[in-house]
Amino acid sequence: MIEESGELPEDVKSAENHAAQLETVFPELRVACIHGRLKAKEKEAVMAGFVRGEIDILVSTTVVEVGVDVPNAALMIIENAERFGLSQLHQLRGRVGRGRHKSYCVLVSNSEGGEARARLKIMTQTNDGFKISEEDLRLRGPGEFFGSRQHGLPELHIAGMGADMNILQTAWDAARLLLAEDPGLCKPESRRLKERTQALIAAAGGRFN
Repeated sequence: MIEESGELPEDVKSAENHAAQLETVFPELRVACIHGRLKAKEKEAVMAGFVRGEIDILVSTTVVEVGVDVPNAALMIIENAERFGLSQLHQLRGRVGRGRHKSYCVLVSNSEGGEARARLKIMTQTNDGFKISEEDLRLRGPGEFFGSRQHGLPELHIAGMGADMNILQTAWDAARLLLAEDPGLCKPESRRLKERTQALIAAAGGRFN
């Protein structure tokens, strides 16, 4: 979160408030806060200061998920880690360990649920982004291609997005080959496929994730 809100649980921290708290806990250190609501120039100034070593502790939302390369950053603490997908945690973890220092990424969670703990444990077992993505897909579900739902159970009656990736890869390859030969699905043999695709898009109100 960027700031306090009554819509989320009390244990979810606000970046702005947390930065203010850390300033009192570590008065000898320089603390800064960065989030997506800042103007581009403001974000650039904060990150430049962090790169130059003018900032000791940087409190941030997931705006630092990609594209941040700070070799001197050696410790990342992710609060409420259970609220993130494994792939996102892997991306965040990649922001440290880019320099010569021994680096650590600490996942903090108050969740006592078995599923949440099992998910986070995966992060301690591998640094392979592909394996983490597969496990994330298996645990969270892929969502749907047509419509607005972003996660949940897939609408497949036979294949499973986690266990049958080889079958799905074959289907993907076949689809790419078909579109390469017939991009507009104009050939007679593509007519039924085109009609079915148009029907799915129409049923979803024109939305395609």
